[in-house]
Amino acid sequence: MHNTRYAPNGMVCTVDHLASAAGVGALDRGGSAADAAIAANAVLAVVAPHMCGLGGDLFALVHDGTATGTVADTVADTVADKGTGTVPGTVPGTVTALNASGRAGSGADPARLRAEGHTRMPHLHDVRSVPVPGCVDGWLALHARHGRLPMAELLRPAIALARDGFPASPLLVPGARTAAARPGGGDFASVRRAGDRVTRPGVARALQAVADGGRDGFYLGEFGQGLIELGAGEYTAADLAVPGADWVEPLRVRAFGHDVWSMPPNSQGYLLLMSLAVLDGLDLPGSPRHPAWAHLLSEAARAAGHDRLDLLHEDAKDLLDPGEIARRRALVDPVRRSRLRAPSADGDTTYLCAVDGDGMGVSLIQSNASGFGGMLFEPRTGINLHNRGIGFSLRPGHPAEYGPGRRPPHTLTPALITRPGGGLRTVVGTMGGDAQPQILAQVITRLLRHGEEPGQALAAPRWRLGGGNGFDTWDAPDDAVLDLEEGTTWADGLTVLGHPVRTLPYGGSFGHAHLIDVRPDGMLAGAADPRSLVGAAIGR
Repeated sequence: MHNTRYAPNGMVCTVDHLASAAGVGALDRGGSAADAAIAANAVLAVVAPHMCGLGGDLFALVHDGTATGTVADTVADTVADKGTGTVPGTVPGTVTALNASGRAGSGADPARLRAEGHTRMPHLHDVRSVPVPGCVDGWLALHARHGRLPMAELLRPAIALARDGFPASPLLVPGARTAAARPGGGDFASVRRAGDRVTRPGVARALQAVADGGRDGFYLGEFGQGLIELGAGEYTAADLAVPGADWVEPLRVRAFGHDVWSMPPNSQGYLLLMSLAVLDGLDLPGSPRHPAWAHLLSEAARAAGHDRLDLLHEDAKDLLDPGEIARRRALVDPVRRSRLRAPSADGDTTYLCAVDGDGMGVSLIQSNASGFGGMLFEPRTGINLHNRGIGFSLRPGHPAEYGPGRRPPHTLTPALITRPGGGLRTVVGTMGGDAQPQILAQVITRLLRHGEEPGQALAAPRWRLGGGNGFDTWDAPDDAVLDLEEGTTWADGLTVLGHPVRTLPYGGSFGHAHLIDVRPDGMLAGAADPRSLVGAAIGR
């Protein structure tokens, strides 16, 4: 299960081997890591609609390869200071962040939802939980800044699979029948078992529209018109005419002798960075098998996230202030689970990563939120629509209240790690809803603190803070059960430390994480999560 792959000139890791192959194909033709990420994501938008697609959102971190990793960087890792905090601006020519999360339509009306009796956003079958999808805008922004090959060439493998058919993956099959029963879900009517041929002609047309006409071909074309019709007043043509991707300043902390980067709000990326910064000042056991290891990591996650519902919104600032990090670290008791009631003041997604021969690295995450999303399909193309609007609040006056043109709080948490000299060390991320920062904190700690190989760090059993649907962990953080993946060695020790625990089967409920690690000599070491069943790390 500890399958680490090695390659000298580039690598792509995704949840599906067809997507990884498309990404490596782009590298083979002279494309950049950004090109590879777009090609791979486009294939995933076709073959993995239970995780992502053209009807979802996208975030990405990019290291452009200008500061290469060296042996001197590795030596510096051992003597680096323990500084933490946000970056006042992006490091010139090094790490940039792309936010392609959609905004609520002009018809968004929280008072109407409250009048209907809703106390939170509808989870399924309601277009009001569907912000304008940002995926295509994200591809185009990433390509405009970092692409080398024509967009039409990058989309060609995905178009062929959508038009001619692809084999249903074992992860697609369980939800296919439910999707097929929904209006517009007919593409999945014939899926009964893994390997059945699936065609998605509407998705092929939509991808071809992007290849031929750019964003207008998609947002103002067949898809956009169908979305406006489905929305019945939720969206206007003006909502779809405005590009929805922004280059933003990434956040950073110093942890385990490296700089770890993630997305700023509206992403929950600060939770990963806060957790790692808290951990960097704690006395971790020498082995991840010790129950105290899981205790300290889970308590760092709770200290970081217990008040997320109050703090996370698109305009949130200063979440990684060094004084606040120190205050939250003090909440962690090394010998018992803490109570964190006072505030401070199964989600489905896909993650992929790519590194090219010039040292550019892309950490990209793209999502529908819940499985097929809101189980709504744009009627003309059959593209399933995300339900990321479930992150909005319906509390009047809340800074994340549902409203026109607003972005909801997001669970998507891509990560990128650099050495102190600025060279790329790792691109890493995972699916997992609220648990994404928790999963990544475990993988990154194993990688940086304990020196594990990528395959070993990814395959190791995990914990997560339990939630009912993957998006409600922080509703009652003191009541959250600590879910343990089958195969851990922590249960008895965690119970003694005051944690309510339960053991769950090894598998996708603990995420699908992937990573590529850049060795000091430039060799790449990567792995796809074995929980993804058909994932692949392919190098060149």
